[in-house]
Amino acid sequence: MKTSMERVQKLYMHPLFQERTALLKEAEKERVFCRHTMEHFLDVARLMYIYDLEEGSRLDKELIYAAALLHDIGRCEQIFHGTPHHTAGAETAGVLLPPCGFSPRETEQIQEAIVCHRSEELSKSSLLARYLFRADKQSRCCFCCPAAEQCNWPEEKKNNHIQY
Repeated sequence: MKTSMERVQKLYMHPLFQERTALLKEAEKERVFCRHTMEHFLDVARLMYIYDLEEGSRLDKELIYAAALLHDIGRCEQIFHGTPHHTAGAETAGVLLPPCGFSPRETEQIQEAIVCHRSEELSKSSLLARYLFRADKQSRCCFCCPAAEQCNWPEEKKNNHIQY
């Protein structure tokens, strides 16, 4: 099993990734609800990897991490221009992934997972998308959130128990 994360490190170091994450951090600095930070991206990646290990799916670890790092990268486009973040994120992934060594097929798989991560129904399109949808929701610690009373998430979406 491949353990190198060279392509993910290249993705993280890419100037466009750094620019977008910095813009997102600035745009959300006053946000009281869940922020879309590297911590969130890595929480999602690690949960996805746990699912993969538990289920013996053997997805490529770099695909998992790349999808997680990019799934909310389009949030700054949504904040500043109204473009749905999953659409903007998939477009950004198409720019970032090839120079980092991801093949056209891998890029497509990651883009599909990003596009589908907002909908449980759409996320059934692939295992990567299912893991991304599930981990994105499960990564939130609603049970100890200081802004829980103001949150507009429906109760059935909130994570009110410790899992993983």
